[in-house]
Order: sequence, then structure tokens, then C-alpha cells
Amino acid sequence: MLLIGAEDEEKWLAEGIAGIQHNAFYLHRALDSNNLRDALKYSAQMLSELRTSKLSPQKYYELYMRAFDELRILEMFFKDESKHGVSVVDLYELVQHAGNILPRLYLLCTVGSVYIKSKEAPAKELLQDLVEMCHGVQHPIRGLFLRSYLAQISRDKLLDIGSDYEGDAETVMDAVEFILENFTEMNKLWVRMQLEGPGRVREKREKERSALQELVGKNLHVLSQIEGVDLEIYKETVLPRVLEQVVNCKDDLSQYYLMDCIIQVFPDEYHLQTLEMLLAAFPQVQPTVDIKTVLSRLMDRLSKYAASSADVLTEFLQVEAFTKLSNAIEKVIEMQVDMPAVGAITLYVSLLTFTLRVHPDRLDYVDQVLGACVKKLSSIPKLEDRWATKQLVALLSAPLEKYNDTVTALTLSNYPRVMDHLDNGTNKVMAMVIIESIMKNNTCISTADKVEVLFELIKGLIKDLDGATDELDEEDFKDEQNSVAKLIHMLYNNEPEEMLKIICIVWKHTMAGGPKRLPFTVPSLVFSALRLVRQMQGQEGDIVGEEVPATPKKIFQLLSQMIEALSAVPSPELALRLYLQCAKAANGCDLEYVAYEFFTQVFVLYEEEIANSKAQVTAIHLIIGALQRMNVFNVENRDTLTHKTTGYSARLLKKPDQCRAVYACSHLFWVDGQDGIRDGERVLLCLKRALRIANAAQQMASIARDSSGPLTLFVEILNKYLYYFEKGNKQITAAVIQHLIELINTEMQSDSATSDAFLASTLRYIQFQKQRGGVMGAKFESIKL
Repeated sequence: MLLIGAEDEEKWLAEGIAGIQHNAFYLHRALDSNNLRDALKYSAQMLSELRTSKLSPQKYYELYMRAFDELRILEMFFKDESKHGVSVVDLYELVQHAGNILPRLYLLCTVGSVYIKSKEAPAKELLQDLVEMCHGVQHPIRGLFLRSYLAQISRDKLLDIGSDYEGDAETVMDAVEFILENFTEMNKLWVRMQLEGPGRVREKREKERSALQELVGKNLHVLSQIEGVDLEIYKETVLPRVLEQVVNCKDDLSQYYLMDCIIQVFPDEYHLQTLEMLLAAFPQVQPTVDIKTVLSRLMDRLSKYAASSADVLTEFLQVEAFTKLSNAIEKVIEMQVDMPAVGAITLYVSLLTFTLRVHPDRLDYVDQVLGACVKKLSSIPKLEDRWATKQLVALLSAPLEKYNDTVTALTLSNYPRVMDHLDNGTNKVMAMVIIESIMKNNTCISTADKVEVLFELIKGLIKDLDGATDELDEEDFKDEQNSVAKLIHMLYNNEPEEMLKIICIVWKHTMAGGPKRLPFTVPSLVFSALRLVRQMQGQEGDIVGEEVPATPKKIFQLLSQMIEALSAVPSPELALRLYLQCAKAANGCDLEYVAYEFFTQVFVLYEEEIANSKAQVTAIHLIIGALQRMNVFNVENRDTLTHKTTGYSARLLKKPDQCRAVYACSHLFWVDGQDGIRDGERVLLCLKRALRIANAAQQMASIARDSSGPLTLFVEILNKYLYYFEKGNKQITAAVIQHLIELINTEMQSDSATSDAFLASTLRYIQFQKQRGGVMGAKFESIKL
């Protein structure tokens, strides 16, 4: 093959086409006049154009197709003996006298096609004669196209079951032998192409060879279409002969293409029954062959075959397909020492996919595949190749997708060992995939051992991994920690002892993550523990012995540690809220001293850690709301806590905030219920104090010429008076309410303020109560609007 330019090649192609067209013109004239002699003369001259060595395979193909079209016309002429008057037997002898071997063989194949159709001679002998005579052309490109023409014209003349040339079993073997011999010679010619031309054009030459691979593979396709080729013939003759040629050619391109071709064209059941023989060839190919892709395709085909019907699964078990595939992969990896990590992982992904489809119940097989992958990656602490990492994620995701149950993955001992080879970023991604799988399938992790394994798997999210240097985006960090917080709610066991173990394990891992993660994860853990407390509500139990039973007291001790760690972050507002939740739970368990201790911590946080005025307002209202619902305290403890709360309320920075907090404290002295507190005098004191603060706020606002805010305070207090008036607080009389309404009206007139919608709505409510009649109507009747 010469190193030529594109312009020269186009020129030679044009000359070749012109030569074919010129001779085809005279050929057609000879055919029209039924002149056999001239027909042979001009057809031979036309076919002589195919003797060129100046064209690339692509350009030679264009030239070949021009000649091929003319040969089809010539074959029709040869077939009609009445036109040329020569028997097909004599015609077969006559064309052998053509001057040049290449035109002679093309004409022989054309006449041979007619000869076989005539059935005047055995098809076996004619096909054997033609395939042997084609040995006369040893130029790679010319020989390939000649044999391709032979395969094309003989395709419908093979001895097969149901064909016009049908015979016994031996005749089917004759067809097989013909195709195999033609295939073998074509492959040898194809391989020899790599030796043509100078070494510096090897890359171009390989591309040209790739363009011709279908000419060789077409033989295998024809073999697969022969009805008479059953499993026995395939196993005893076809596959051994093809594999022998594949192994012996020692050519990368040929070995890769032909192995792939075998897998693609022959039936899946044949592959399954000859799996051992087929897999034995894989380690024998050249080390540079991309055999992982071919082997992966084989496993994918077998996986789909297994999924097609439940009946075929028995066959997989009988041939021990998993063991054979696993051993083959191990040998291939061992032989190809330079195989990159991505190649080996790809093989294991395919093997795992096969295993999950064929043996979904064999978790030991799944773990074995993961263990083999760990062994291969033992020399690589962390994967840096992007494609290898992607394949490893696919390997880890496969069990999650198959079982829809992360608990199953937690039983695989090698699963976390595979995850250890991921880089820090991908480890987090995989951890998120695991959490999403749990949330999507609503999977409950119910044992301490499995929780331990789970948190080992997602350790990339709950602590900084060794070597982690990249700064994480704040939003990404929040998303990750919120996912961990959601996960904690999926950890549950009805047995208190086991649930407490789970909580302790999660707390251990949470503490290892450092303070920045605590505000996200501690609340979920606290509420998980509180759920356990409510489940055990009513139990007492002292903490004695080494094996401490799960009691509310012990859980409250653990909760105190958790929130104390959170308050040290610092995150005092969140810690305060959680302390109040714990106090409510202690109230439900009738543990007064525990509840009191939690409130003590609340007030310590309020005094020492919460300095922001808005945060103080929010905290005070939370404290009031929680304390109002507490019924566990004795009189002394409750008075202490309410006194503290009212004192903090009156010391808020802004007067409106003071006012609202103070009148909210009135609810601490009036609690509905059978045993509720009903101290009317102290309620009235709170409301009067709120009025004084509102009045002070009004005076300050008048200086600033803004009266709308303080006036609203008066209306809010009026609503509180109405609330207690309805509840039957004897200290709140209609006269007191009447006086407050008059006060509000006076303030609004003196400030020339427009009618306040809030006040109007309140007055409408009073009017409504007056009109409804009954006891309540009578009470409101004395209020004059």
C-alpha cells in the first residue's frame, strides 16, 4: 500500500471508474447482441480495473461496487443459455482461460453461481473448487473483496435445512466448512494489511482495516443464519475453529472485533452452553486487546437472557455461569497486568449486574464480586481517574437499585471497603445516594449493628475525611447535613434497649463530626430520643449495675449532654428550644426535678448567651408557652420559674416587646383544665402592668409622632381583658373593660388618629357577644360601646 495523496487517489479512482464504464458500454452491446465472446472479453477488461493497488479500502470499495453491479447483469446473461448457446458446464471451463487471475476468478464465481443453480454438478464440489481457487489472489485488499464477492453470490446456495440444495446432516457440515475456510482466509488477508506500507502510517492503516472488518464478520453472520447449525455443530466445530483463528492471528484489531462478533451474532443459549470454551479464549488474546469491553458485553447479553424467562435460570445454575465468569475475569486481569483500574471495575460492574439478575438471592455472590474489586484496588488508596470513579459509583449503586432496600447492602461486608477507595467528594456523593435510597423506599434501619455500618458508609457526610482540603460550598454543606438529619428519623426500633443503643451510636458519630455539624443533626437526634421517652412514659427505674436498662432518666441524661454540646457551638437559640422540648417530655413522665433542671438551663442560656433583642423576645414567648403547659411543678418551683419569666419579660429592650411579653405572662396564672391554675389577681396585675408599659410607650411615641404602634398595644391588651372576662376571671369586670375602651377612644381622638381596623374588629366582637343572648350575652350587656 503506497503512501499517496488524496488528490492522486481521487484521480486514480476516477480513471478506474472511467475504465469500468468504458468496458461496461461495450459489454452491454455484446449482451444485447448475445455475443458471448465479446461479453467475456469486455467483462475481463472491466474487471482488470480491480487489479489496482493505488486505492485505499474506501475508494476501492467504490470501484468494486461499480463492477459488482455489472457482474449481476452478466450473471443474468450467463443464466439464459438460449442467448449465448453454451452449456453452463462448458461456460465454466471457458472462463478459466481469462488472461489475468483476478478477472478470471470473478468470472468463475459468477458462472459458478449459475452452475450451482442449474444443479448439474454438486454444490459442495463447486463451492470447494471456488474457495480453493481464490487462494490465487493474495493481495490483502483485492483478496478480501474477491472472497467477499464469493460469500455474497453463494449465500443463497448453501446446503441448509429448507433450502433448494437441502441434503442430510453431512451437507450442512459442507456448508459450514465452506464458510469457515472462506472466513479463515479472509481473516488472514485482513491481518496481513497491517504489514502493508511504511510504519509511520500505522494509525491510518488501522482505520482503513477497521473499515473492512464487516467483510470478515459477515461470514460469522451467515454461519449464525444456517438453520442446520445446531448447538452440537456449533460446540464441536464452529466455535473451536473460529476461536482457533482468533487466538492464532495475534492481531489486536482482529481479536477484538471477532470476539465481539461471536458474542453478537450467535444465540445466547449457545453462549451459555459453551461458556467455558468461550471464556478460555479471553486470557489468550493479546494483552493490548480491549477484552474488558467484549467480556462486559457477553455478561450483559447473558444477564438479559436470564431476565427474559424464569425457565432459563435453571440452565445458568447447571453450567455454574457465575463461577466461570468470575474465574475468567480474574484470569484476564491477571494476564493483562497493565489494565487500568477503570477496565477492571467495568468488568466487575458487568459481573455484578449479571449476578443481581441471575442470582438475586445469593448475597454471598454479590459480596464476592465486591471483595474481588477491593482486592484489585488494594494498591490504589484513592481513585483519581474520573471514569474509574464513575464506574465504582455504578458498582456501589447496583445493589441499592436492585433490592430497593439499603438494609440488604448493609449486610455486605465488602461494601464499605469499596467505598473507601472513592475520593472524598465522590464518597459524599455516594453517601447521599445511600440516604436518598433509604428515604425513597421508606427503609427503617432497626438494629444497632446496621446503624453502625450505615454511619460508617456515610462517614463522608458526618465528619471531615482524612486529606479533605477543599472548601465546601455553604449551600451544599447544608443540603448534606439536612439529609443526615432526615436519615436519623429512619432509625427506629420498638425495643427500648435496642433503640437506646441506636441513639448512642448516632451520638458517637455525631460528636466525631465536630461542632459545625451539630446544629443540623442534634435536633433530629433529640426528637428521636424524645420519641423513645414518650414510648416509655410512666417508667421510673434507677440507674444501677453495668447493664443499665433504658429508662427515661438515663435518656434525659443523654439529652442533656447533647444539648449542652450544642449550646457550646454556640447555638444558644436552638439549644434553648430543645431544652424546652425536653422539659415538656419530663413533664409527661412526671419527673419534676428533671423538668426543673431543663428550665434552669434555659434561663442560664437566656442570661448568658442570648444578647440579641429579637432573639430575646422570641425566647421569652417560647418560655412562657412551655411553662404554661407544665403541671409537674409544686407551688414553690412554679413560683420561682414564673417570677423569673415575668422579670425577664419586663426587662426587654423595647417597650412594645415588654408590654406583649408581660401580658403573655398572664397565661402563667390562668390555665384551663381540671387542675388548672386560676389566680385572677395575678392575671390582673400582669394586665395592669402591661397597660402601664403601653402608656409609657405611648408617651415615647408621641415625642416621635408615631402613635399607631402603642395604640395597637392598647387594643391587644383589651383583647386579653375580653379573653379572661369570658373565662370567668372575677377580677376582670365589665367596668374595667368599659374604662379601657374609653381610654383607647380618648387616645385616638387626642392624636387625631383614624379609626383603627383592629379596634373596630374588637368592638364588633363585643357587639356580637351582646346580641347572642344567654349567659355570655348578659355578661357583655353592661359594656357600653
